[in-house]
Amino acid sequence: QVQLVESGGGLVQTGGSLRLSCAASGRTFSNYVMAWFRQAPGKEREFVAGISRGGRNTYYADSVKGRFTISRDNAKNTVYLQMNSLLPEDTAVYYCAADSTIIVVTTLRNYDYWGQGTQVTVSS
Repeated sequence: QVQLVESGGGLVQTGGSLRLSCAASGRTFSNYVMAWFRQAPGKEREFVAGISRGGRNTYYADSVKGRFTISRDNAKNTVYLQMNSLLPEDTAVYYCAADSTIIVVTTLRNYDYWGQGTQVTVSS
């Protein structure tokens, strides 16, 4: 079992920044691909960003490329999502997820473990 706890969400104005954190516990963190998903009201949960086990490879949804950065610190069992130039359409609950396979995938059902989510609200 892997337990994931997100933090760092909040209310920010358009153009502002937030940094989300996801702390993992339970099993060897470096054995897992990590990703961030988000779900806006009335919409399906969607892939935002993913990072390989060692942190060398990262992947982003087109909607956040150039604005968001995913990173991880395996020594601290934590994955981060730095969000800059935030837009109202970034408003959602953001979820951290862990996948025991080797490569980063964007498909929600591939991920084995999920956090409880953290709310991000961007005001216009």
